[in-house]
Amino acid sequence: MYRLQDGRVVLHAHHTVCASDVPWADRHHAKAKSSFPPQPHESVLVKLKAIYLLVVLLFSDTFVTEVEWGKTYLLRIVNAALNDELFFAIAGHNMTVVEIDAVYCKPFTTSAILITPGQTTNVLVTANQAPGRYFMAARDFNDAPIPVDNKTATAILQYKGVPDTVIPVLPQLPAQNDTSFVDTYSNSLRSLNTPQFPANVPLTIDRHLFFTVGLGRDPCPTCLNSTKLTASINNVTFVMPKIGLLQAHYFNINGVFKLDFPDKPPAPFNYTGAPLTANLGTSLGTRLSKLAFNSTVELVLQDTNLLTVESHPFHLHGFNFFVVGRGVGNFDPAKDLAKFNLVDPPERNTVGVPTGGWTAIRFRADNPGVWFMHCHLELHTMWGLKMAFVVENGNGPDQSILPPPNDLPPC
Repeated sequence: MYRLQDGRVVLHAHHTVCASDVPWADRHHAKAKSSFPPQPHESVLVKLKAIYLLVVLLFSDTFVTEVEWGKTYLLRIVNAALNDELFFAIAGHNMTVVEIDAVYCKPFTTSAILITPGQTTNVLVTANQAPGRYFMAARDFNDAPIPVDNKTATAILQYKGVPDTVIPVLPQLPAQNDTSFVDTYSNSLRSLNTPQFPANVPLTIDRHLFFTVGLGRDPCPTCLNSTKLTASINNVTFVMPKIGLLQAHYFNINGVFKLDFPDKPPAPFNYTGAPLTANLGTSLGTRLSKLAFNSTVELVLQDTNLLTVESHPFHLHGFNFFVVGRGVGNFDPAKDLAKFNLVDPPERNTVGVPTGGWTAIRFRADNPGVWFMHCHLELHTMWGLKMAFVVENGNGPDQSILPPPNDLPPC
């Protein structure tokens, strides 16, 4: 669970492909007289499910939200898809982004947004166009050489008094592989960094981590071609234990996991060069990484060309982090560190690793416990593209894991 957040978070679970989520209540810690965020006339939840479930053929089956001309509305957008990064736009209307992953950001106006699985985005929309019916639409973003279902999901923004017989107008969404738009949009996301909403970016780092993410193949005598697809971080494919990790940590149960997750890949290589298709076996294990309480962490997530390059939306449980840098190709500390934004980087809990590129995040490990970090593409998570951090207790009860309740049901 996240602490000291403003806005909307999503309570969700992962179990094979049956991921479930519900929008959680708005949480505001702003002062009563705060002028941010601007107060809309009404808020509307837009939940983007898996594309093939949302595509509709009859307008009567499409979700419709009614607006009044001249009023401003807050759209709370959630990507609840399993395996799709999505563009979202409203025909004829710009959107002002004001919040990402339950954290206020510097407002900016855009014709479309990008939202990965697990992310939330709040936007302000003013009903200032000619009264009519306008499609809200979502479509897949994919700049990797992987086929996807490129259908478009739709809902309707309808002005009050306009009859249902009016044919809606479709928005101009970015092209499916519009990496340029994604870069521009991502670089526009900035923290408020005001006295009331500071960006407490760690400036000195206690622990430097470099994680490669990618796909692989492992032997499988019962599978087609005697191999199966896997995924790994630093060549470790995570194996889910039979006993809960937090339970094993709290009660000191031996043999459930090891605290030997590598800080860097076992063997450096040209991570984003020509695709590698041989020797793709991974190491299987329930291996965790231990972090000292209140230590500061810098983590670089590097995409790889194992089978193919691909974008990966990574989600960290238990913490927000600051996205201090991103780029294409192999991360080069000699030149890329100087480009980090340490003033007002976006603060969130889920971030995309670019196709054939890298993303750098920083956070403070001040929440004791066991916390998963995983790719939010459900298929990749099932294949083992995940790991977990063990954050040690600090001093005193306020910096230690709480005991489980007496009525906690066993797993």
